[in-house]
Amino acid sequence: MSGILVVIEERDGHVSRASWEAIAAGQKLATLAGQPMNAVVLGAKTEQSAAEVASKALAKVVRIEHPLLAAYTADGFTLALQQFFAAEKPDYVVFPHTYQVRDYTPKLATRLGQALIGDVTAIADGPVFTRQLMQGRLNGSYRPTGSGPCFVSVQAGAFRADEAQSGSAQITVFTPAIELAQIRTRPSERFRGAAQTVDLGAAQRIVGVGRGIKDAANLPLVQELATALGAELGASRPICDFGWLAMERQIGSSGQTIAPKLYIALGISGAIQHLVGIKGSQCVVAINKDPDAPIFEAADYGIVGDLMEVVPALTEAVKAAQ
Repeated sequence: MSGILVVIEERDGHVSRASWEAIAAGQKLATLAGQPMNAVVLGAKTEQSAAEVASKALAKVVRIEHPLLAAYTADGFTLALQQFFAAEKPDYVVFPHTYQVRDYTPKLATRLGQALIGDVTAIADGPVFTRQLMQGRLNGSYRPTGSGPCFVSVQAGAFRADEAQSGSAQITVFTPAIELAQIRTRPSERFRGAAQTVDLGAAQRIVGVGRGIKDAANLPLVQELATALGAELGASRPICDFGWLAMERQIGSSGQTIAPKLYIALGISGAIQHLVGIKGSQCVVAINKDPDAPIFEAADYGIVGDLMEVVPALTEAVKAAQ
């Protein structure tokens, strides 16, 4: 096989958003490296997920199937991919940077004696991979050396899922040799960072609120705008720390990473931890009374003013346009 390989993660029989972003990253890497790109889906019954992935511009989609892969285990996924890599010898392997990937890829890379470049935010000619350090204050550039597959995981929101190019790929099946005794852990419920009822990472429109709201009693003002836009409500860390909104609505390096079509930041100054979480947004609108607020550097459109005055007028304009 050689070339570029993307490992797909599925949830409930469907390809995850993070995997579509990994496909977009893999396609960019394939173009820069001048190599073909393929994808693999692991599980016991992967027909539906493989068919979804095969609609993208790939040379081949491989269904790595085995009954012991029905539920995720680090041992099972590591064994299956190790055998597949030995047979196909990819040059680069791209993963979505998820909790599951963070669980088993260090084990896989160590077993194969290969490098793992995690949480990549950009890919340049070389290829050179960029990842952020110190919560986004610095960028590090990495160029792999040596032989064997280089493992790369891509940060959520760093590549746009809708930029994955469409096509038609061949589907094949690979059956690894796995024995029950080799699975040393019992599969359990998939890890979740919190008992979330809101998935901001999947929202197309988000209204975020910061300290500029001044008081929790003023939150209905922001909620009215979000409702008018059909948007989810998010927040900077202080708002969640104050208990004004649930922690599941926090946006940033210690909260959720988002990639909506529209993000409106209300009274958010733009600390680096927050900017890291919104960099995948297609359009950012910032409203802040401080003209020097860092959020304006990340905004496509900015309004310098008091959100208590601007938001009601904006809400009425949205309602009038409907």
